[in-house]
Amino acid sequence: MTRVAVLGTGSWGTAFGKVLADAGSDVQLWARRRELVDAVNSTHENPDYLPGIALPHNLTATDDAQACVEGADFVVLAVPSQSLRDNLARVSFDDNSVLVSLMKGVELGTTKRMSEVICEVADVPLERVAVVTGPNLAKEIASGQPAAAVVACTDIAVAERLQAVALTRYFRPYTNNDVVGCELGGAVKNVIALAVGMAEGMGFGDNTKASLITRGLAETSRLGLALGADPMTFMGLAGLGDLVATCTSPLSRNRTFGEKLGQGQTMQELLAQKMQTAEGVKSCESIFALATKHDVDMPITAHVVRLVHEGLTPVDMVRSLMGRDTKSE
Repeated sequence: MTRVAVLGTGSWGTAFGKVLADAGSDVQLWARRRELVDAVNSTHENPDYLPGIALPHNLTATDDAQACVEGADFVVLAVPSQSLRDNLARVSFDDNSVLVSLMKGVELGTTKRMSEVICEVADVPLERVAVVTGPNLAKEIASGQPAAAVVACTDIAVAERLQAVALTRYFRPYTNNDVVGCELGGAVKNVIALAVGMAEGMGFGDNTKASLITRGLAETSRLGLALGADPMTFMGLAGLGDLVATCTSPLSRNRTFGEKLGQGQTMQELLAQKMQTAEGVKSCESIFALATKHDVDMPITAHVVRLVHEGLTPVDMVRSLMGRDTKSE
């Protein structure tokens, strides 16, 4: 039986662990808190992140990270993007383990994608790192609703191995070898979802939101092309699919965070509520830095950075974006 370790017990880490367990693997989650470990093992439920969702009996939990990863065929990394480096330093991996990234962000300071951070800290070649991305709202997948995803790896045989152990009656993974494009699609869509959420919170309609989604996809594609991605990736599940799901669903943390901003709540008020991680709030700065480094124009991303970090209001953001010089699409 395939053995899988999942580092992180948030909603998506737990949901993907359930997918792998439902597909027949022996899955163990790593959690920091003993009470969450006990809850998963005794009640077969993650009460903090997926309450009411029954977890299979071949999915267990531990608070010993090193014991969790030892002997694992696949190690799934499902921690917040900006804490990945610190979490990787906690453990050492078996020589044959495939490291799987569920994270959708760009590291602050280094502007590195998550696969780059994994290769650097874990000292593994890129062909041992796979990325899972796409329109994957955790609660829907954990509930068994039909969904598709992308498994990306520079070694397509590794992607196919992960595809095989993640295939269930409700979860259909496709393979791709464009790791750069898949990671950028997953990271930038969080920033665009913040902007779309703000539009929703301000009471704007579908024209506004469709415009932001479409121009957001253009920003993502420009950055991807500058970094060597395949432009067709952004037309698929890792690009358009993930962007639409994250920008339109009330289950999306980034869209919800943006909506509250659009309704007039401040960053300080929202951060004080200790909501689940909205990756775009932190990654917008690193994504914009990456775009600046490669001389890529990303106006929506730039305005989100100004709002999150410099005090720009949603009203002023709209005025500024609508007042930009006209040009060809």
